[in-house]
Amino acid sequence: MNWNNWIRQIHRWTSLVFAVVVAAIFIALGVGKQPAEWVYFLPLFPLAILVPTGLHMFVLPYLSGRRTAG
Repeated sequence: MNWNNWIRQIHRWTSLVFAVVVAAIFIALGVGKQPAEWVYFLPLFPLAILVPTGLHMFVLPYLSGRRTAG
């Protein structure tokens, strides 16, 4: 497995964790429970991983196109 596949897998599983955390916060708010203040910061940890991996996957086609065209 090469680096691009690893980055895709990390991005895919981290996005799943991010979605579950955000959904859990909304469900808790819908039920009427007020979560602790720190709970609102939980989505920031997966988001910190999603941003660089997503940017990598976004830029990758442009970089590979330049390598093959040259």
